[in-house]
Amino acid sequence: MKDFREMKRRGERITALTAYDYPTARLLDESGIDIILVGDSLGMVVLGYQDTTRVTLEEMLHHTRAVVRGVKQALLVADMPIHTYDTPRQAVETAKQFVAAGAQAVKLEGGASHVAHIEAITQAGIPFMAHIGMLPQSVREEGGYRVKGRTQSEADTLIADAHAVERAGAFSVVLEIVIADIARQITNTIGIPTIGIGSGEHCDGQILVTHDLIGLFPWFTPKFVSPEARVADEIRRAVRAFIERTRMGVGTESR
Repeated sequence: MKDFREMKRRGERITALTAYDYPTARLLDESGIDIILVGDSLGMVVLGYQDTTRVTLEEMLHHTRAVVRGVKQALLVADMPIHTYDTPRQAVETAKQFVAAGAQAVKLEGGASHVAHIEAITQAGIPFMAHIGMLPQSVREEGGYRVKGRTQSEADTLIADAHAVERAGAFSVVLEIVIADIARQITNTIGIPTIGIGSGEHCDGQILVTHDLIGLFPWFTPKFVSPEARVADEIRRAVRAFIERTRMGVGTESR
């Protein structure tokens, strides 16, 4: 975990992407990514749920085990799904299950409100990544995905949250959809790296959902993402070519 603090001090940007299966994890790892997150975003881009609030602990552990098999170099972090860290004691028990599944660190959503949970996890010797700003697990209560930090009150809360998670022992903090200037202020005032997603260019690193980056979930792409590939289009092209060849009786011989 000290390496990431040193990267921040050197001004070296940290790279992070999500993975939910063995081949994706292996490809990301072989490409040199710093952090691989088994995110509960799998609820939407893999399992077809409307949001992350239906993702279960069993599902997260299953996908974590798959990802572990493909990772040799990157730091592997796993998301703790909703209602698996309602108390500090439960948070530790859940974190230990992820470690047993092969994760090297865990992440949960919340800042100052979850200091006791974070302290319990880190005191148990489990590395912890924080997550503040827009919290996907709270989307139903908030009525949607909303940019954070627009008001002075929200900005003050975010800055306080960032300092709180640092003091509680987090080795880094994800800033999700935070106003860029507030993300810059946070980055400049805490000692742990900030990992931004939709929070501007001033963070110490960036994380994206891999499906968004490579165009593998074409039905919705966040406004802050510019896909580097269009994998969904290639899959459609390949499948249509297979259908056409098969119906024409071409290329069906065994190898």
